[in-house]
Amino acid sequence: MASRTNRDVLSRGLRVLGQAIREQPRIFAVAVVGSVLFGGMVIASAYVVGGVVGEVVVPSIARGQVGVGALALAGAALFGISVLRVMGIFGRRLGAGYMQYRLQAAYRRRVTRRYLDLPVAWHQRNSTGTLLSNANSDVEAAWNPIATLPFAVGTLVMLVGAIVSLFATDWALALVGLAVFPALFALNVVYSRRMAPRQARAQRLRGEVSSIAHESFDGALVVKTMGREAQETARFASRAGELRDSLIAVGRLRGVFDPLLEALPSLGTLAVLVVGAFRLRQGAISVAELVGVAFLFTVLAFPVRAIGWVLAELPRSVAGWDRVRRVLDATGDMPYGRRVLDPATPGPTTLTFTDVHFSYPPAEAHLPGAQVLGEVGFTVPAGRTVALVGPTGAGKSTIASLAVRLVDPDSGTVELDGVDVRELTAASLTGTVALVAQVPFVFDDTVRANIALDRPGVDDEVVWAALRLAEADGFVAALPEGLDTMVGERGTSLSGGQRQRLTLARALAGRPRLLVLDDATSAVDPRVEAAILAGLRSSGSQPGVPAASILVVAYRRATIALADEVIYVEQGRVVARGTHTELLATVPGYADLVTAYEQAEVDRAQERAYADEVAPLPSGLEIEVDR
Repeated sequence: MASRTNRDVLSRGLRVLGQAIREQPRIFAVAVVGSVLFGGMVIASAYVVGGVVGEVVVPSIARGQVGVGALALAGAALFGISVLRVMGIFGRRLGAGYMQYRLQAAYRRRVTRRYLDLPVAWHQRNSTGTLLSNANSDVEAAWNPIATLPFAVGTLVMLVGAIVSLFATDWALALVGLAVFPALFALNVVYSRRMAPRQARAQRLRGEVSSIAHESFDGALVVKTMGREAQETARFASRAGELRDSLIAVGRLRGVFDPLLEALPSLGTLAVLVVGAFRLRQGAISVAELVGVAFLFTVLAFPVRAIGWVLAELPRSVAGWDRVRRVLDATGDMPYGRRVLDPATPGPTTLTFTDVHFSYPPAEAHLPGAQVLGEVGFTVPAGRTVALVGPTGAGKSTIASLAVRLVDPDSGTVELDGVDVRELTAASLTGTVALVAQVPFVFDDTVRANIALDRPGVDDEVVWAALRLAEADGFVAALPEGLDTMVGERGTSLSGGQRQRLTLARALAGRPRLLVLDDATSAVDPRVEAAILAGLRSSGSQPGVPAASILVVAYRRATIALADEVIYVEQGRVVARGTHTELLATVPGYADLVTAYEQAEVDRAQERAYADEVAPLPSGLEIEVDR
C-alpha cells in the first residue's frame, strides 16, 4: 500500500511538473538551455583540469621549469569555461525563477477569480483561513519544484554526457560511474518516498494553523470580551505545536539523508582514485585522464543533488496542487444569461417571486439538504416599499439573497420586470439591484473609495447625494479629512451605525432600481432609521437620486409602518400580507412578534438611560453616539 502511494505521489508530481512546462514552454526552454550549458561546461572543465595537470603541471615539475605559454593557454581555457558556466547559471536561475513566480502569480489570480465566481453557499462551507492558505502557501507549494526543475533536467543531460565520456576514457572507470550515479538516484527516490507523507501532513497543518489564526484575529472582540484569550492561545498553540513537530520530522529525515547524499559522490571519487591508480599502473589511462575523471566526480556531487531536491519537493507540491485544484474544480457555478433589462425604462423595477423553493446544500454530500423556503410567492411593485417580517429563521435573509441572485432557487422563479434573473447578464443584474446586508463590510480605504468603488460616473457629487440620503453626510463632513479619511480595516474607526450608513450610501451611489435592505439599519438610532427610510421612499423627488423599489427586512414598528405592504413569513412560507395595520388586527403571530420587538427596544432604551444615570462617564471621556 505504501509503495503504491509513493508511486502515485511520484507520478502525480511529474504530472504537475508537466503542467508547468506546458504552461510556460519558452521560459522553461531558456532555463534548460542554461542548465545544459552549465552541465556541458562542468564536463569540459573536468577534461581541461585533467589536461592542465597531465600536460602542464606534471611536465613542469619534471623539468623543474614552468612553461609560461602553456600556463597562459591553460588559464585562458579555464577562464573561458568559467564564463560559459556563469552564463549557464544565469540563464538557468533567471528562467527558473521567472517561470516559478509567473506560475504562482497566475494561479493566485485564478484561485481568487474562482473564489469570486463560486456561490455564497460554497464559501459558507469553507473557512476563510483555508481559503487564504489555498491562495498563498498552497500555490507556492505547488510550484516550488520549478526552482530546481531546469537544473535537474540539465543534470540528467550532464549525467548521460558524463557516462559517455567515462566509457570513452576507460571501461573500468565507467563501471564505477554506473554504480555511483544510479545509487544516487535510488537514494533520492527513497528519500522522496519517505518525505511524501510528512510533507503532505505539514501542508495540511499549515492550512489549519492559518484558519485558526484568522478566526482568532477576526473574532478578537468576542475573544477579549468573553475572557477567552488563554483558551484561544492554547488552541492555536496546540495546532502550531503539531505543525512544529511535523516540520521537525521533515528536518530529521533531511538530517539522515543529506549526509548520505553528500557522502556517496565522495565515495565514488575515492573508488575512482583506487581503480584509476590500478589502471594507471597498467598503462590503460594517463594521469590527465585519471585527474579529469576524479575531478568530474567531485564537481558532479552538487548538480546531482538537484534531482533529489525536485523529488523531495514533489510530495509537498502534490499536496499543494490537490488543494488548489479543489478550488479550481469546485462546482456550483451560477452562469449568467444574455438578456438585459430595457434601458429605456430606468425607473423602479418590479420584483416577483413565483412558487420559490430553496434548500441550502448539506454539510456532507450523502445527507439531505434542509429546506428553507417553500412555495414563496409575492410581488414588490415598481416604486413601492415592501417589508419582510418574521421570526428568526423564517427565511427572510434567504429571500433577500434570492432577490439579488446570491443564490438560485431549487424551483420557481425570481423575476425583475418579468425577466428571470438567471437570464440576465451580470452587468444588467448588478446595475439593477443592490443589497445592503445585515453585517456591514467596509474596506480599509477612504470614505470616497468605499462608496465609489471606482465605478464610472460615481463622482463626488453622486457620493455626497448618496451620503445625504443615507443620513451619513453629517458625520462624514465632520471627519478629519472628510471623504479622504481612512476608515481602517473593516471600518474600525467608525461606529456600527456609521458603517451601516456608509454601506447604504455605497449601494445608493450605484443608483439601483431595486434596493434590498436586510436589516441594514439595525445599529442606527430609530429616529435616524425612520429618516433614512422616509428619504428612500421619496428618493425619486430628490435631484440626482433616482427612485427605486425597496424590499426591506424589518423589525422595528416605525420601519414596518413606513412600508406600503408587509409580508409576514413563518417557517419559510408566506403566511400573510397586507398593511401593517391590517396584519396587527388579523394575524396574532405578527402582532405578538412586532409587540415583542417593540418591547425589546423599549427595554434596551431604559437600560441605556439607567446606566447613564447611575454610572456617569468620567470627566474627559467621550463616547460616540449615532445621531
